[in-house]
Amino acid sequence: MLKSFVFLCLLVAHVAAAAGPGRDALDRFLDGLTTLQAKFEQSVLDTENGTAGKMFGLFLLQRPGLFRWDYVAPVKQVILADGRDVWIIEEELKQVTRHLQRWALKGTPAAFLAMDVPVEKDFEIVEIGERMNLQWLELIPRDPESDLNRVLLAFSGDQLQRMELNDKFGQVSRFVFADIERNQPIDPDLFVYQGRDDWDVLNID
Repeated sequence: MLKSFVFLCLLVAHVAAAAGPGRDALDRFLDGLTTLQAKFEQSVLDTENGTAGKMFGLFLLQRPGLFRWDYVAPVKQVILADGRDVWIIEEELKQVTRHLQRWALKGTPAAFLAMDVPVEKDFEIVEIGERMNLQWLELIPRDPESDLNRVLLAFSGDQLQRMELNDKFGQVSRFVFADIERNQPIDPDLFVYQGRDDWDVLNID
């Protein structure tokens, strides 16, 4: 009897945490989402929590399955998902790396942002509460072999304002989004990889 009561209390606590304001904001953000466009600033922190660098660019998303991280400073680089493959395009090196998309995105935030995969499939959801006038969620990977330790998401209303990725090597990548445009037309050609004959291509399946 006591074990059943304890289990019931834990279950109720889990449901309450999963259905809090942060989770509600995530659900509203994903509900009806077809395209997203936003400027971003990415800060990379090393293991001693010092800023190793900042990058700036444009993020484009079209569901299902398409996205583009267009880094414009300090170096030009593109991460492009075309629905089948993920292409990492490094202009300065004239080098391209191709990953099979279904494996590259598995267990990452991109899976539920771009691929419409249920969040609970790959992550345990933990409510953090309000900080800096934003509603925060923590996502903990279910896969013990994941490269990520946790993901933090922060919302203002139904807009994703911040995202933080903490990896198993102690590195932290923080994204801040601005000038967000939701469900506006995006040129489909922006999600098509344009090959260059004189560049090196590394294929990783």
